[in-house]
Amino acid sequence: MVNKSLLPVRFRLPLLGPVVFLTRGLHYNLQLLLFRGPGALFLNAWSLRPQCKRAGERLALARRLARGTVLLGAANLLLCPLVLVWQLLYAFFSYAEVLRRRPGVLGARRWSLYGRLYLRHFNELQHELAARLGRGHRPATRYMNSFASPLLAVLARHVAFFAGSVLAVLIALTVYDEDVLTVQHILTAITLLGLLLTGARSFIPDEHSVQCPEQLLQRVLAHTHYMPQHWQGSAGAAETRNEMAQLFQYKAVFILEELLSPILTPLILIFALPPRALDIVDFFRNFTVEVVGVGDVCSFAQLDVRRHGNPQWLSEGQTEASVYQRAENGKTELSLMHFAISNPRWQPPPHSGLFLSHVKERLQRDAAPHGPAEGALRASLLGDGCAAPDALLSSVLAHPLLAASGLLPRERRLTQPCSTASAAASVLLSLSSPLPGRGRGPSESPERPLPEESGAVPPRSPALSESRLLSLSRSAVLAEVASAEMSLHAIYIHELYLQQQQSPVGLWVAAGAPKRPWVTTGSAARASQLELREMPLGGWAEEDEEDEDEEEEQTTR
Repeated sequence: MVNKSLLPVRFRLPLLGPVVFLTRGLHYNLQLLLFRGPGALFLNAWSLRPQCKRAGERLALARRLARGTVLLGAANLLLCPLVLVWQLLYAFFSYAEVLRRRPGVLGARRWSLYGRLYLRHFNELQHELAARLGRGHRPATRYMNSFASPLLAVLARHVAFFAGSVLAVLIALTVYDEDVLTVQHILTAITLLGLLLTGARSFIPDEHSVQCPEQLLQRVLAHTHYMPQHWQGSAGAAETRNEMAQLFQYKAVFILEELLSPILTPLILIFALPPRALDIVDFFRNFTVEVVGVGDVCSFAQLDVRRHGNPQWLSEGQTEASVYQRAENGKTELSLMHFAISNPRWQPPPHSGLFLSHVKERLQRDAAPHGPAEGALRASLLGDGCAAPDALLSSVLAHPLLAASGLLPRERRLTQPCSTASAAASVLLSLSSPLPGRGRGPSESPERPLPEESGAVPPRSPALSESRLLSLSRSAVLAEVASAEMSLHAIYIHELYLQQQQSPVGLWVAAGAPKRPWVTTGSAARASQLELREMPLGGWAEEDEEDEDEEEEQTTR
């Protein structure tokens, strides 16, 4: 429902603009209203009410759901004082001691509840989501820290100077004479000045840091796997930063939203949710399937590309879904890829297997000019512990040419232009080759046994030392390979989607038709130059192709 923008969690306020409000209190009320409550649409955890499946009762169910929503909002409004007092006490006892030890904890960031629902794959387990977002915490923090306001930085420097000066004088006086501590409110002043100094320093950027927002955002995409397409090429814009802050919010904003939740949740339940009642009833009726032995489940959980695929996300010709049935942001395709990589023994249905085979063919075609990057994979993935997958992703994003060529200085490989998509395809192609402790990929033959099943000893790699072989277990290697493989698939699929959006005829052109040159998403200037190069039409087309061939030959020489 979050993927289809069905729940009222996005609002536009007069002064603040577009905001997202989804707290634990509102989330609990939604679960109570739809799944767990006495008047919920579900009878129990595995069975939808029979009347919800009949189209003739949709209006009566919508009125009943709207009435239940208003009553639940009124109950929240009556209990608002008690819940507000509880939230204040809970926040005080939870963060008071932490603020004393680490005053800068309020300036740290965390993934919001809305961000966790927005970024979660279909059929992704909770611990898998937590591990994936944990890997993306550092790149997301670096991206958000790349935005600095000059005016705010100057103000923070002045505040830090005056607060630090007064604090230093007070500390020096207490060291000189302990009786200074007996002065009224002196400890309070020292504590507040320390908090003010720590908070001001968090707004002062590093003078020597040079950040590239496009690359940082691509590294975030490598772990989150989802990103609105209008962010591409505008990573340095304030609108992109504000929308990213809705997914990756300050700890202080999280605490403030939880404190405001007892007041705002009843208003949302009374005024914002009842107009969506009919859409919610239709959603449960249209997207519920009965699985034998399981019960009623959401049809998106079946990862059916034919029913919920999007033609713009590598599923053209394989899906029959209408706009209403499609999952947004390519979630069906990426979720299917993630589930296949996380469960290599899974037997995909025919349509899902066809989609995975189609992606593998695209990988082989895009990586053909460079071949598999086995050298880069072995050196980056297995050479430096837990940070190795990040190093591999960094090499693909920052140096796609070297990553695709396997980090081998061969002149024949330096003659081919390389995009991020082809570099990711080259590295992904190398993952299908035998690696220490690696099982089969998602699109390999299911009859091929895993190393654990066959009992075979994994081949010795020169990148692995004896101590490394002793410290790394086979499961750890498999987890690192699966994480890096899914990250590269996310980058690759998003790159192809972006190229298709930029192309007037799309990526799926007939064999022998002229293709657009590659475009790297990190360079908006290259994209604009590409558009200028493709403007001539008509009789100039053949001359332009000849000129481009001559330019390529000169560049190769």
